[in-house]
Amino acid sequence: MKVRDVMHPGGALVAPETPLSQIAAMTNDAGVVPIGECDRLVGIVTERELSAYTANALPNLTARDVMSKPIVYCYPEEEVDDALRIMNKHAVHRLPVVSHQKRMVGVLTLRDIAGKTRH
Repeated sequence: MKVRDVMHPGGALVAPETPLSQIAAMTNDAGVVPIGECDRLVGIVTERELSAYTANALPNLTARDVMSKPIVYCYPEEEVDDALRIMNKHAVHRLPVVSHQKRMVGVLTLRDIAGKTRH
């Protein structure tokens, strides 16, 4: 099974200067907000990263301050088993799915994989 068959498609990029208080309101079903500059993915902010900050700290921080980087990602044409190996190796629950031009096309989560492989 291919990543493109399981992933959450899309994902609008948010500027690195976006306040964390706004990022907190943007988390999607995949639990991640992609951060981009010049139409390229430069980092991600996950629910786990957001939970590390108190509500008082949120207005003083931006996405750039807390985003995960370097980015671990996969491609839509990769096998899901290969994406799982990447997730395990890097101890992550979500992977951005990018084109070969590093443009985000979706997000793959462990929940997506578990849901699809149970059927």
